[in-house]
Amino acid sequence: MDIAVEKAQRPPLAPVRPHIGEILVSSGVLKESDVEKILTVQRKRGLHFGEAAVALRIVSERDLRRALAAQFDYPFVAPGESALSPTLIAAYEPFSKYTEQLRTLRSQLLMRWFGSHGTALSIVAPHSGDGCSTLAANLALVFAQLGERTLLIDTNMRNPAQYGLFGLDAHEGLAEVLNGRITVDESLHRIAHFENLYVLPAGAPPPNPQELLSRLSFTELLEELSARFDVMLLDTPPLLDFADAQIVSARTGACLLGTRRHSTTFSDIGRVKSILTPNITTILGAVISG
Repeated sequence: MDIAVEKAQRPPLAPVRPHIGEILVSSGVLKESDVEKILTVQRKRGLHFGEAAVALRIVSERDLRRALAAQFDYPFVAPGESALSPTLIAAYEPFSKYTEQLRTLRSQLLMRWFGSHGTALSIVAPHSGDGCSTLAANLALVFAQLGERTLLIDTNMRNPAQYGLFGLDAHEGLAEVLNGRITVDESLHRIAHFENLYVLPAGAPPPNPQELLSRLSFTELLEELSARFDVMLLDTPPLLDFADAQIVSARTGACLLGTRRHSTTFSDIGRVKSILTPNITTILGAVISG
């Protein structure tokens, strides 16, 4: 009797990543003539290729980190290849001290809020100039770099900033969605180089932003988007100047407070707490910008 033996299927092999030397050569950082020198030192000292290149001072630490990021498909952009604002440090300098601090903050937010409690988080600041918009944008970038499906919503319809930070030619956005003039899909912008990051800009400044954010349609919009994204960050107008941020934070249920060193006072923070706490808004923490 013949017995057919079915071979166990092997798991698919992981894609072969380009060698670090190939990346350095293709990016113009390394010359072909330098490769043999580096390989010689690599063999003599038992180093990795990149370590040998740095030891010979042919490649800088910064260039090596960028090559490693490219090797492992870690999204970032180089100066001059993107319309993103230079203030988006997480995009341009993924291994900087500031970006590392953002990753620490990201971990805290994942443990304390996202997943177990909610999908949406508002980013608030007492006054204009406290760095709320830049913080929201950089934080959205590090969530997207982690692989989280991330949406950044600009609810500051009084003085919107996100379309400028991300170099968007966006004349329509949240205001038009809430007015029923366009659909939400027509207003979403996927950010080049960061496949997991989308931005919903504020749109044209309306005469009644507070009323728009108070409508049931805004709550329904957040519920709809929460099923499509892992993380939603909402940039808001200054809390002590307008009531908009209070409304947005009540909808998200939690907020992160952005403050500025030598500018934000303890009195400001106390006022923010007194405004948000009665609305059952959890203040997860505060970030101090320089």
